[in-house]
Amino acid sequence: MSSSDEESDEDVGPYLGEYEGDRNEFEERHGKGKTKLPNGDTYEGDYAHGKRHGRGVYKFKNGGRYNGEYAYGKKQGEGTFHYPDGSKYTGYWSDNARNGYGTYHYVNGDTYEGDWVDNKREGQGIYTYAETGSKYRGRWIAGKLEGPGEFLTQNYRYVGNYKQDLPTGPGRFLFDNGSEQCGDYTITEEVQEAEIEGEEALVIKKPKWIATSVGELAKVEVNLDTL
Repeated sequence: MSSSDEESDEDVGPYLGEYEGDRNEFEERHGKGKTKLPNGDTYEGDYAHGKRHGRGVYKFKNGGRYNGEYAYGKKQGEGTFHYPDGSKYTGYWSDNARNGYGTYHYVNGDTYEGDWVDNKREGQGIYTYAETGSKYRGRWIAGKLEGPGEFLTQNYRYVGNYKQDLPTGPGRFLFDNGSEQCGDYTITEEVQEAEIEGEEALVIKKPKWIATSVGELAKVEVNLDTL
């Protein structure tokens, strides 16, 4: 979420925007109401003691939109956020951030369904690539692949470990024809010289597969937790 998608507080500053709706005995916004905020955003939904609380729809002037639950002025609970770039998230929120289980639809058509912590993929999840239909199923830490995982394509699947988005260590390619290939991924580094004088050279890390054996696929279920 960019800073342009942050919601404006309604109880800050001398001008609180235009409001139509219910109020309590203290003249606070309380109950159902509609607001046009000073920055041009709008909100329609539930209020409690002057804050968005309950369910409502917040529309940003840049085209973004959140439809979901609030608690004391912050996104909390279930909700859907349509971002200005065309991406969308549907799932759980806490303290104004994607926290818990949810699905993110990216602009290029890719999707991620799984756990989130502070707007980043963290925990168990499945990432699907729209262009190829391939999927990654496994664990994420701070938005990157980390730990045991499984990569599935139309013709094969790879089971192994990942570190910082790259496959590393021992793993297996399991093919649809009933064969398998075991081996190890090692990480190589390629230095790309800077194009502009004074800038640092760029170090590119690439995984390199070294096969150790080829055989018939063992008919057993793969448990990612034991890799």
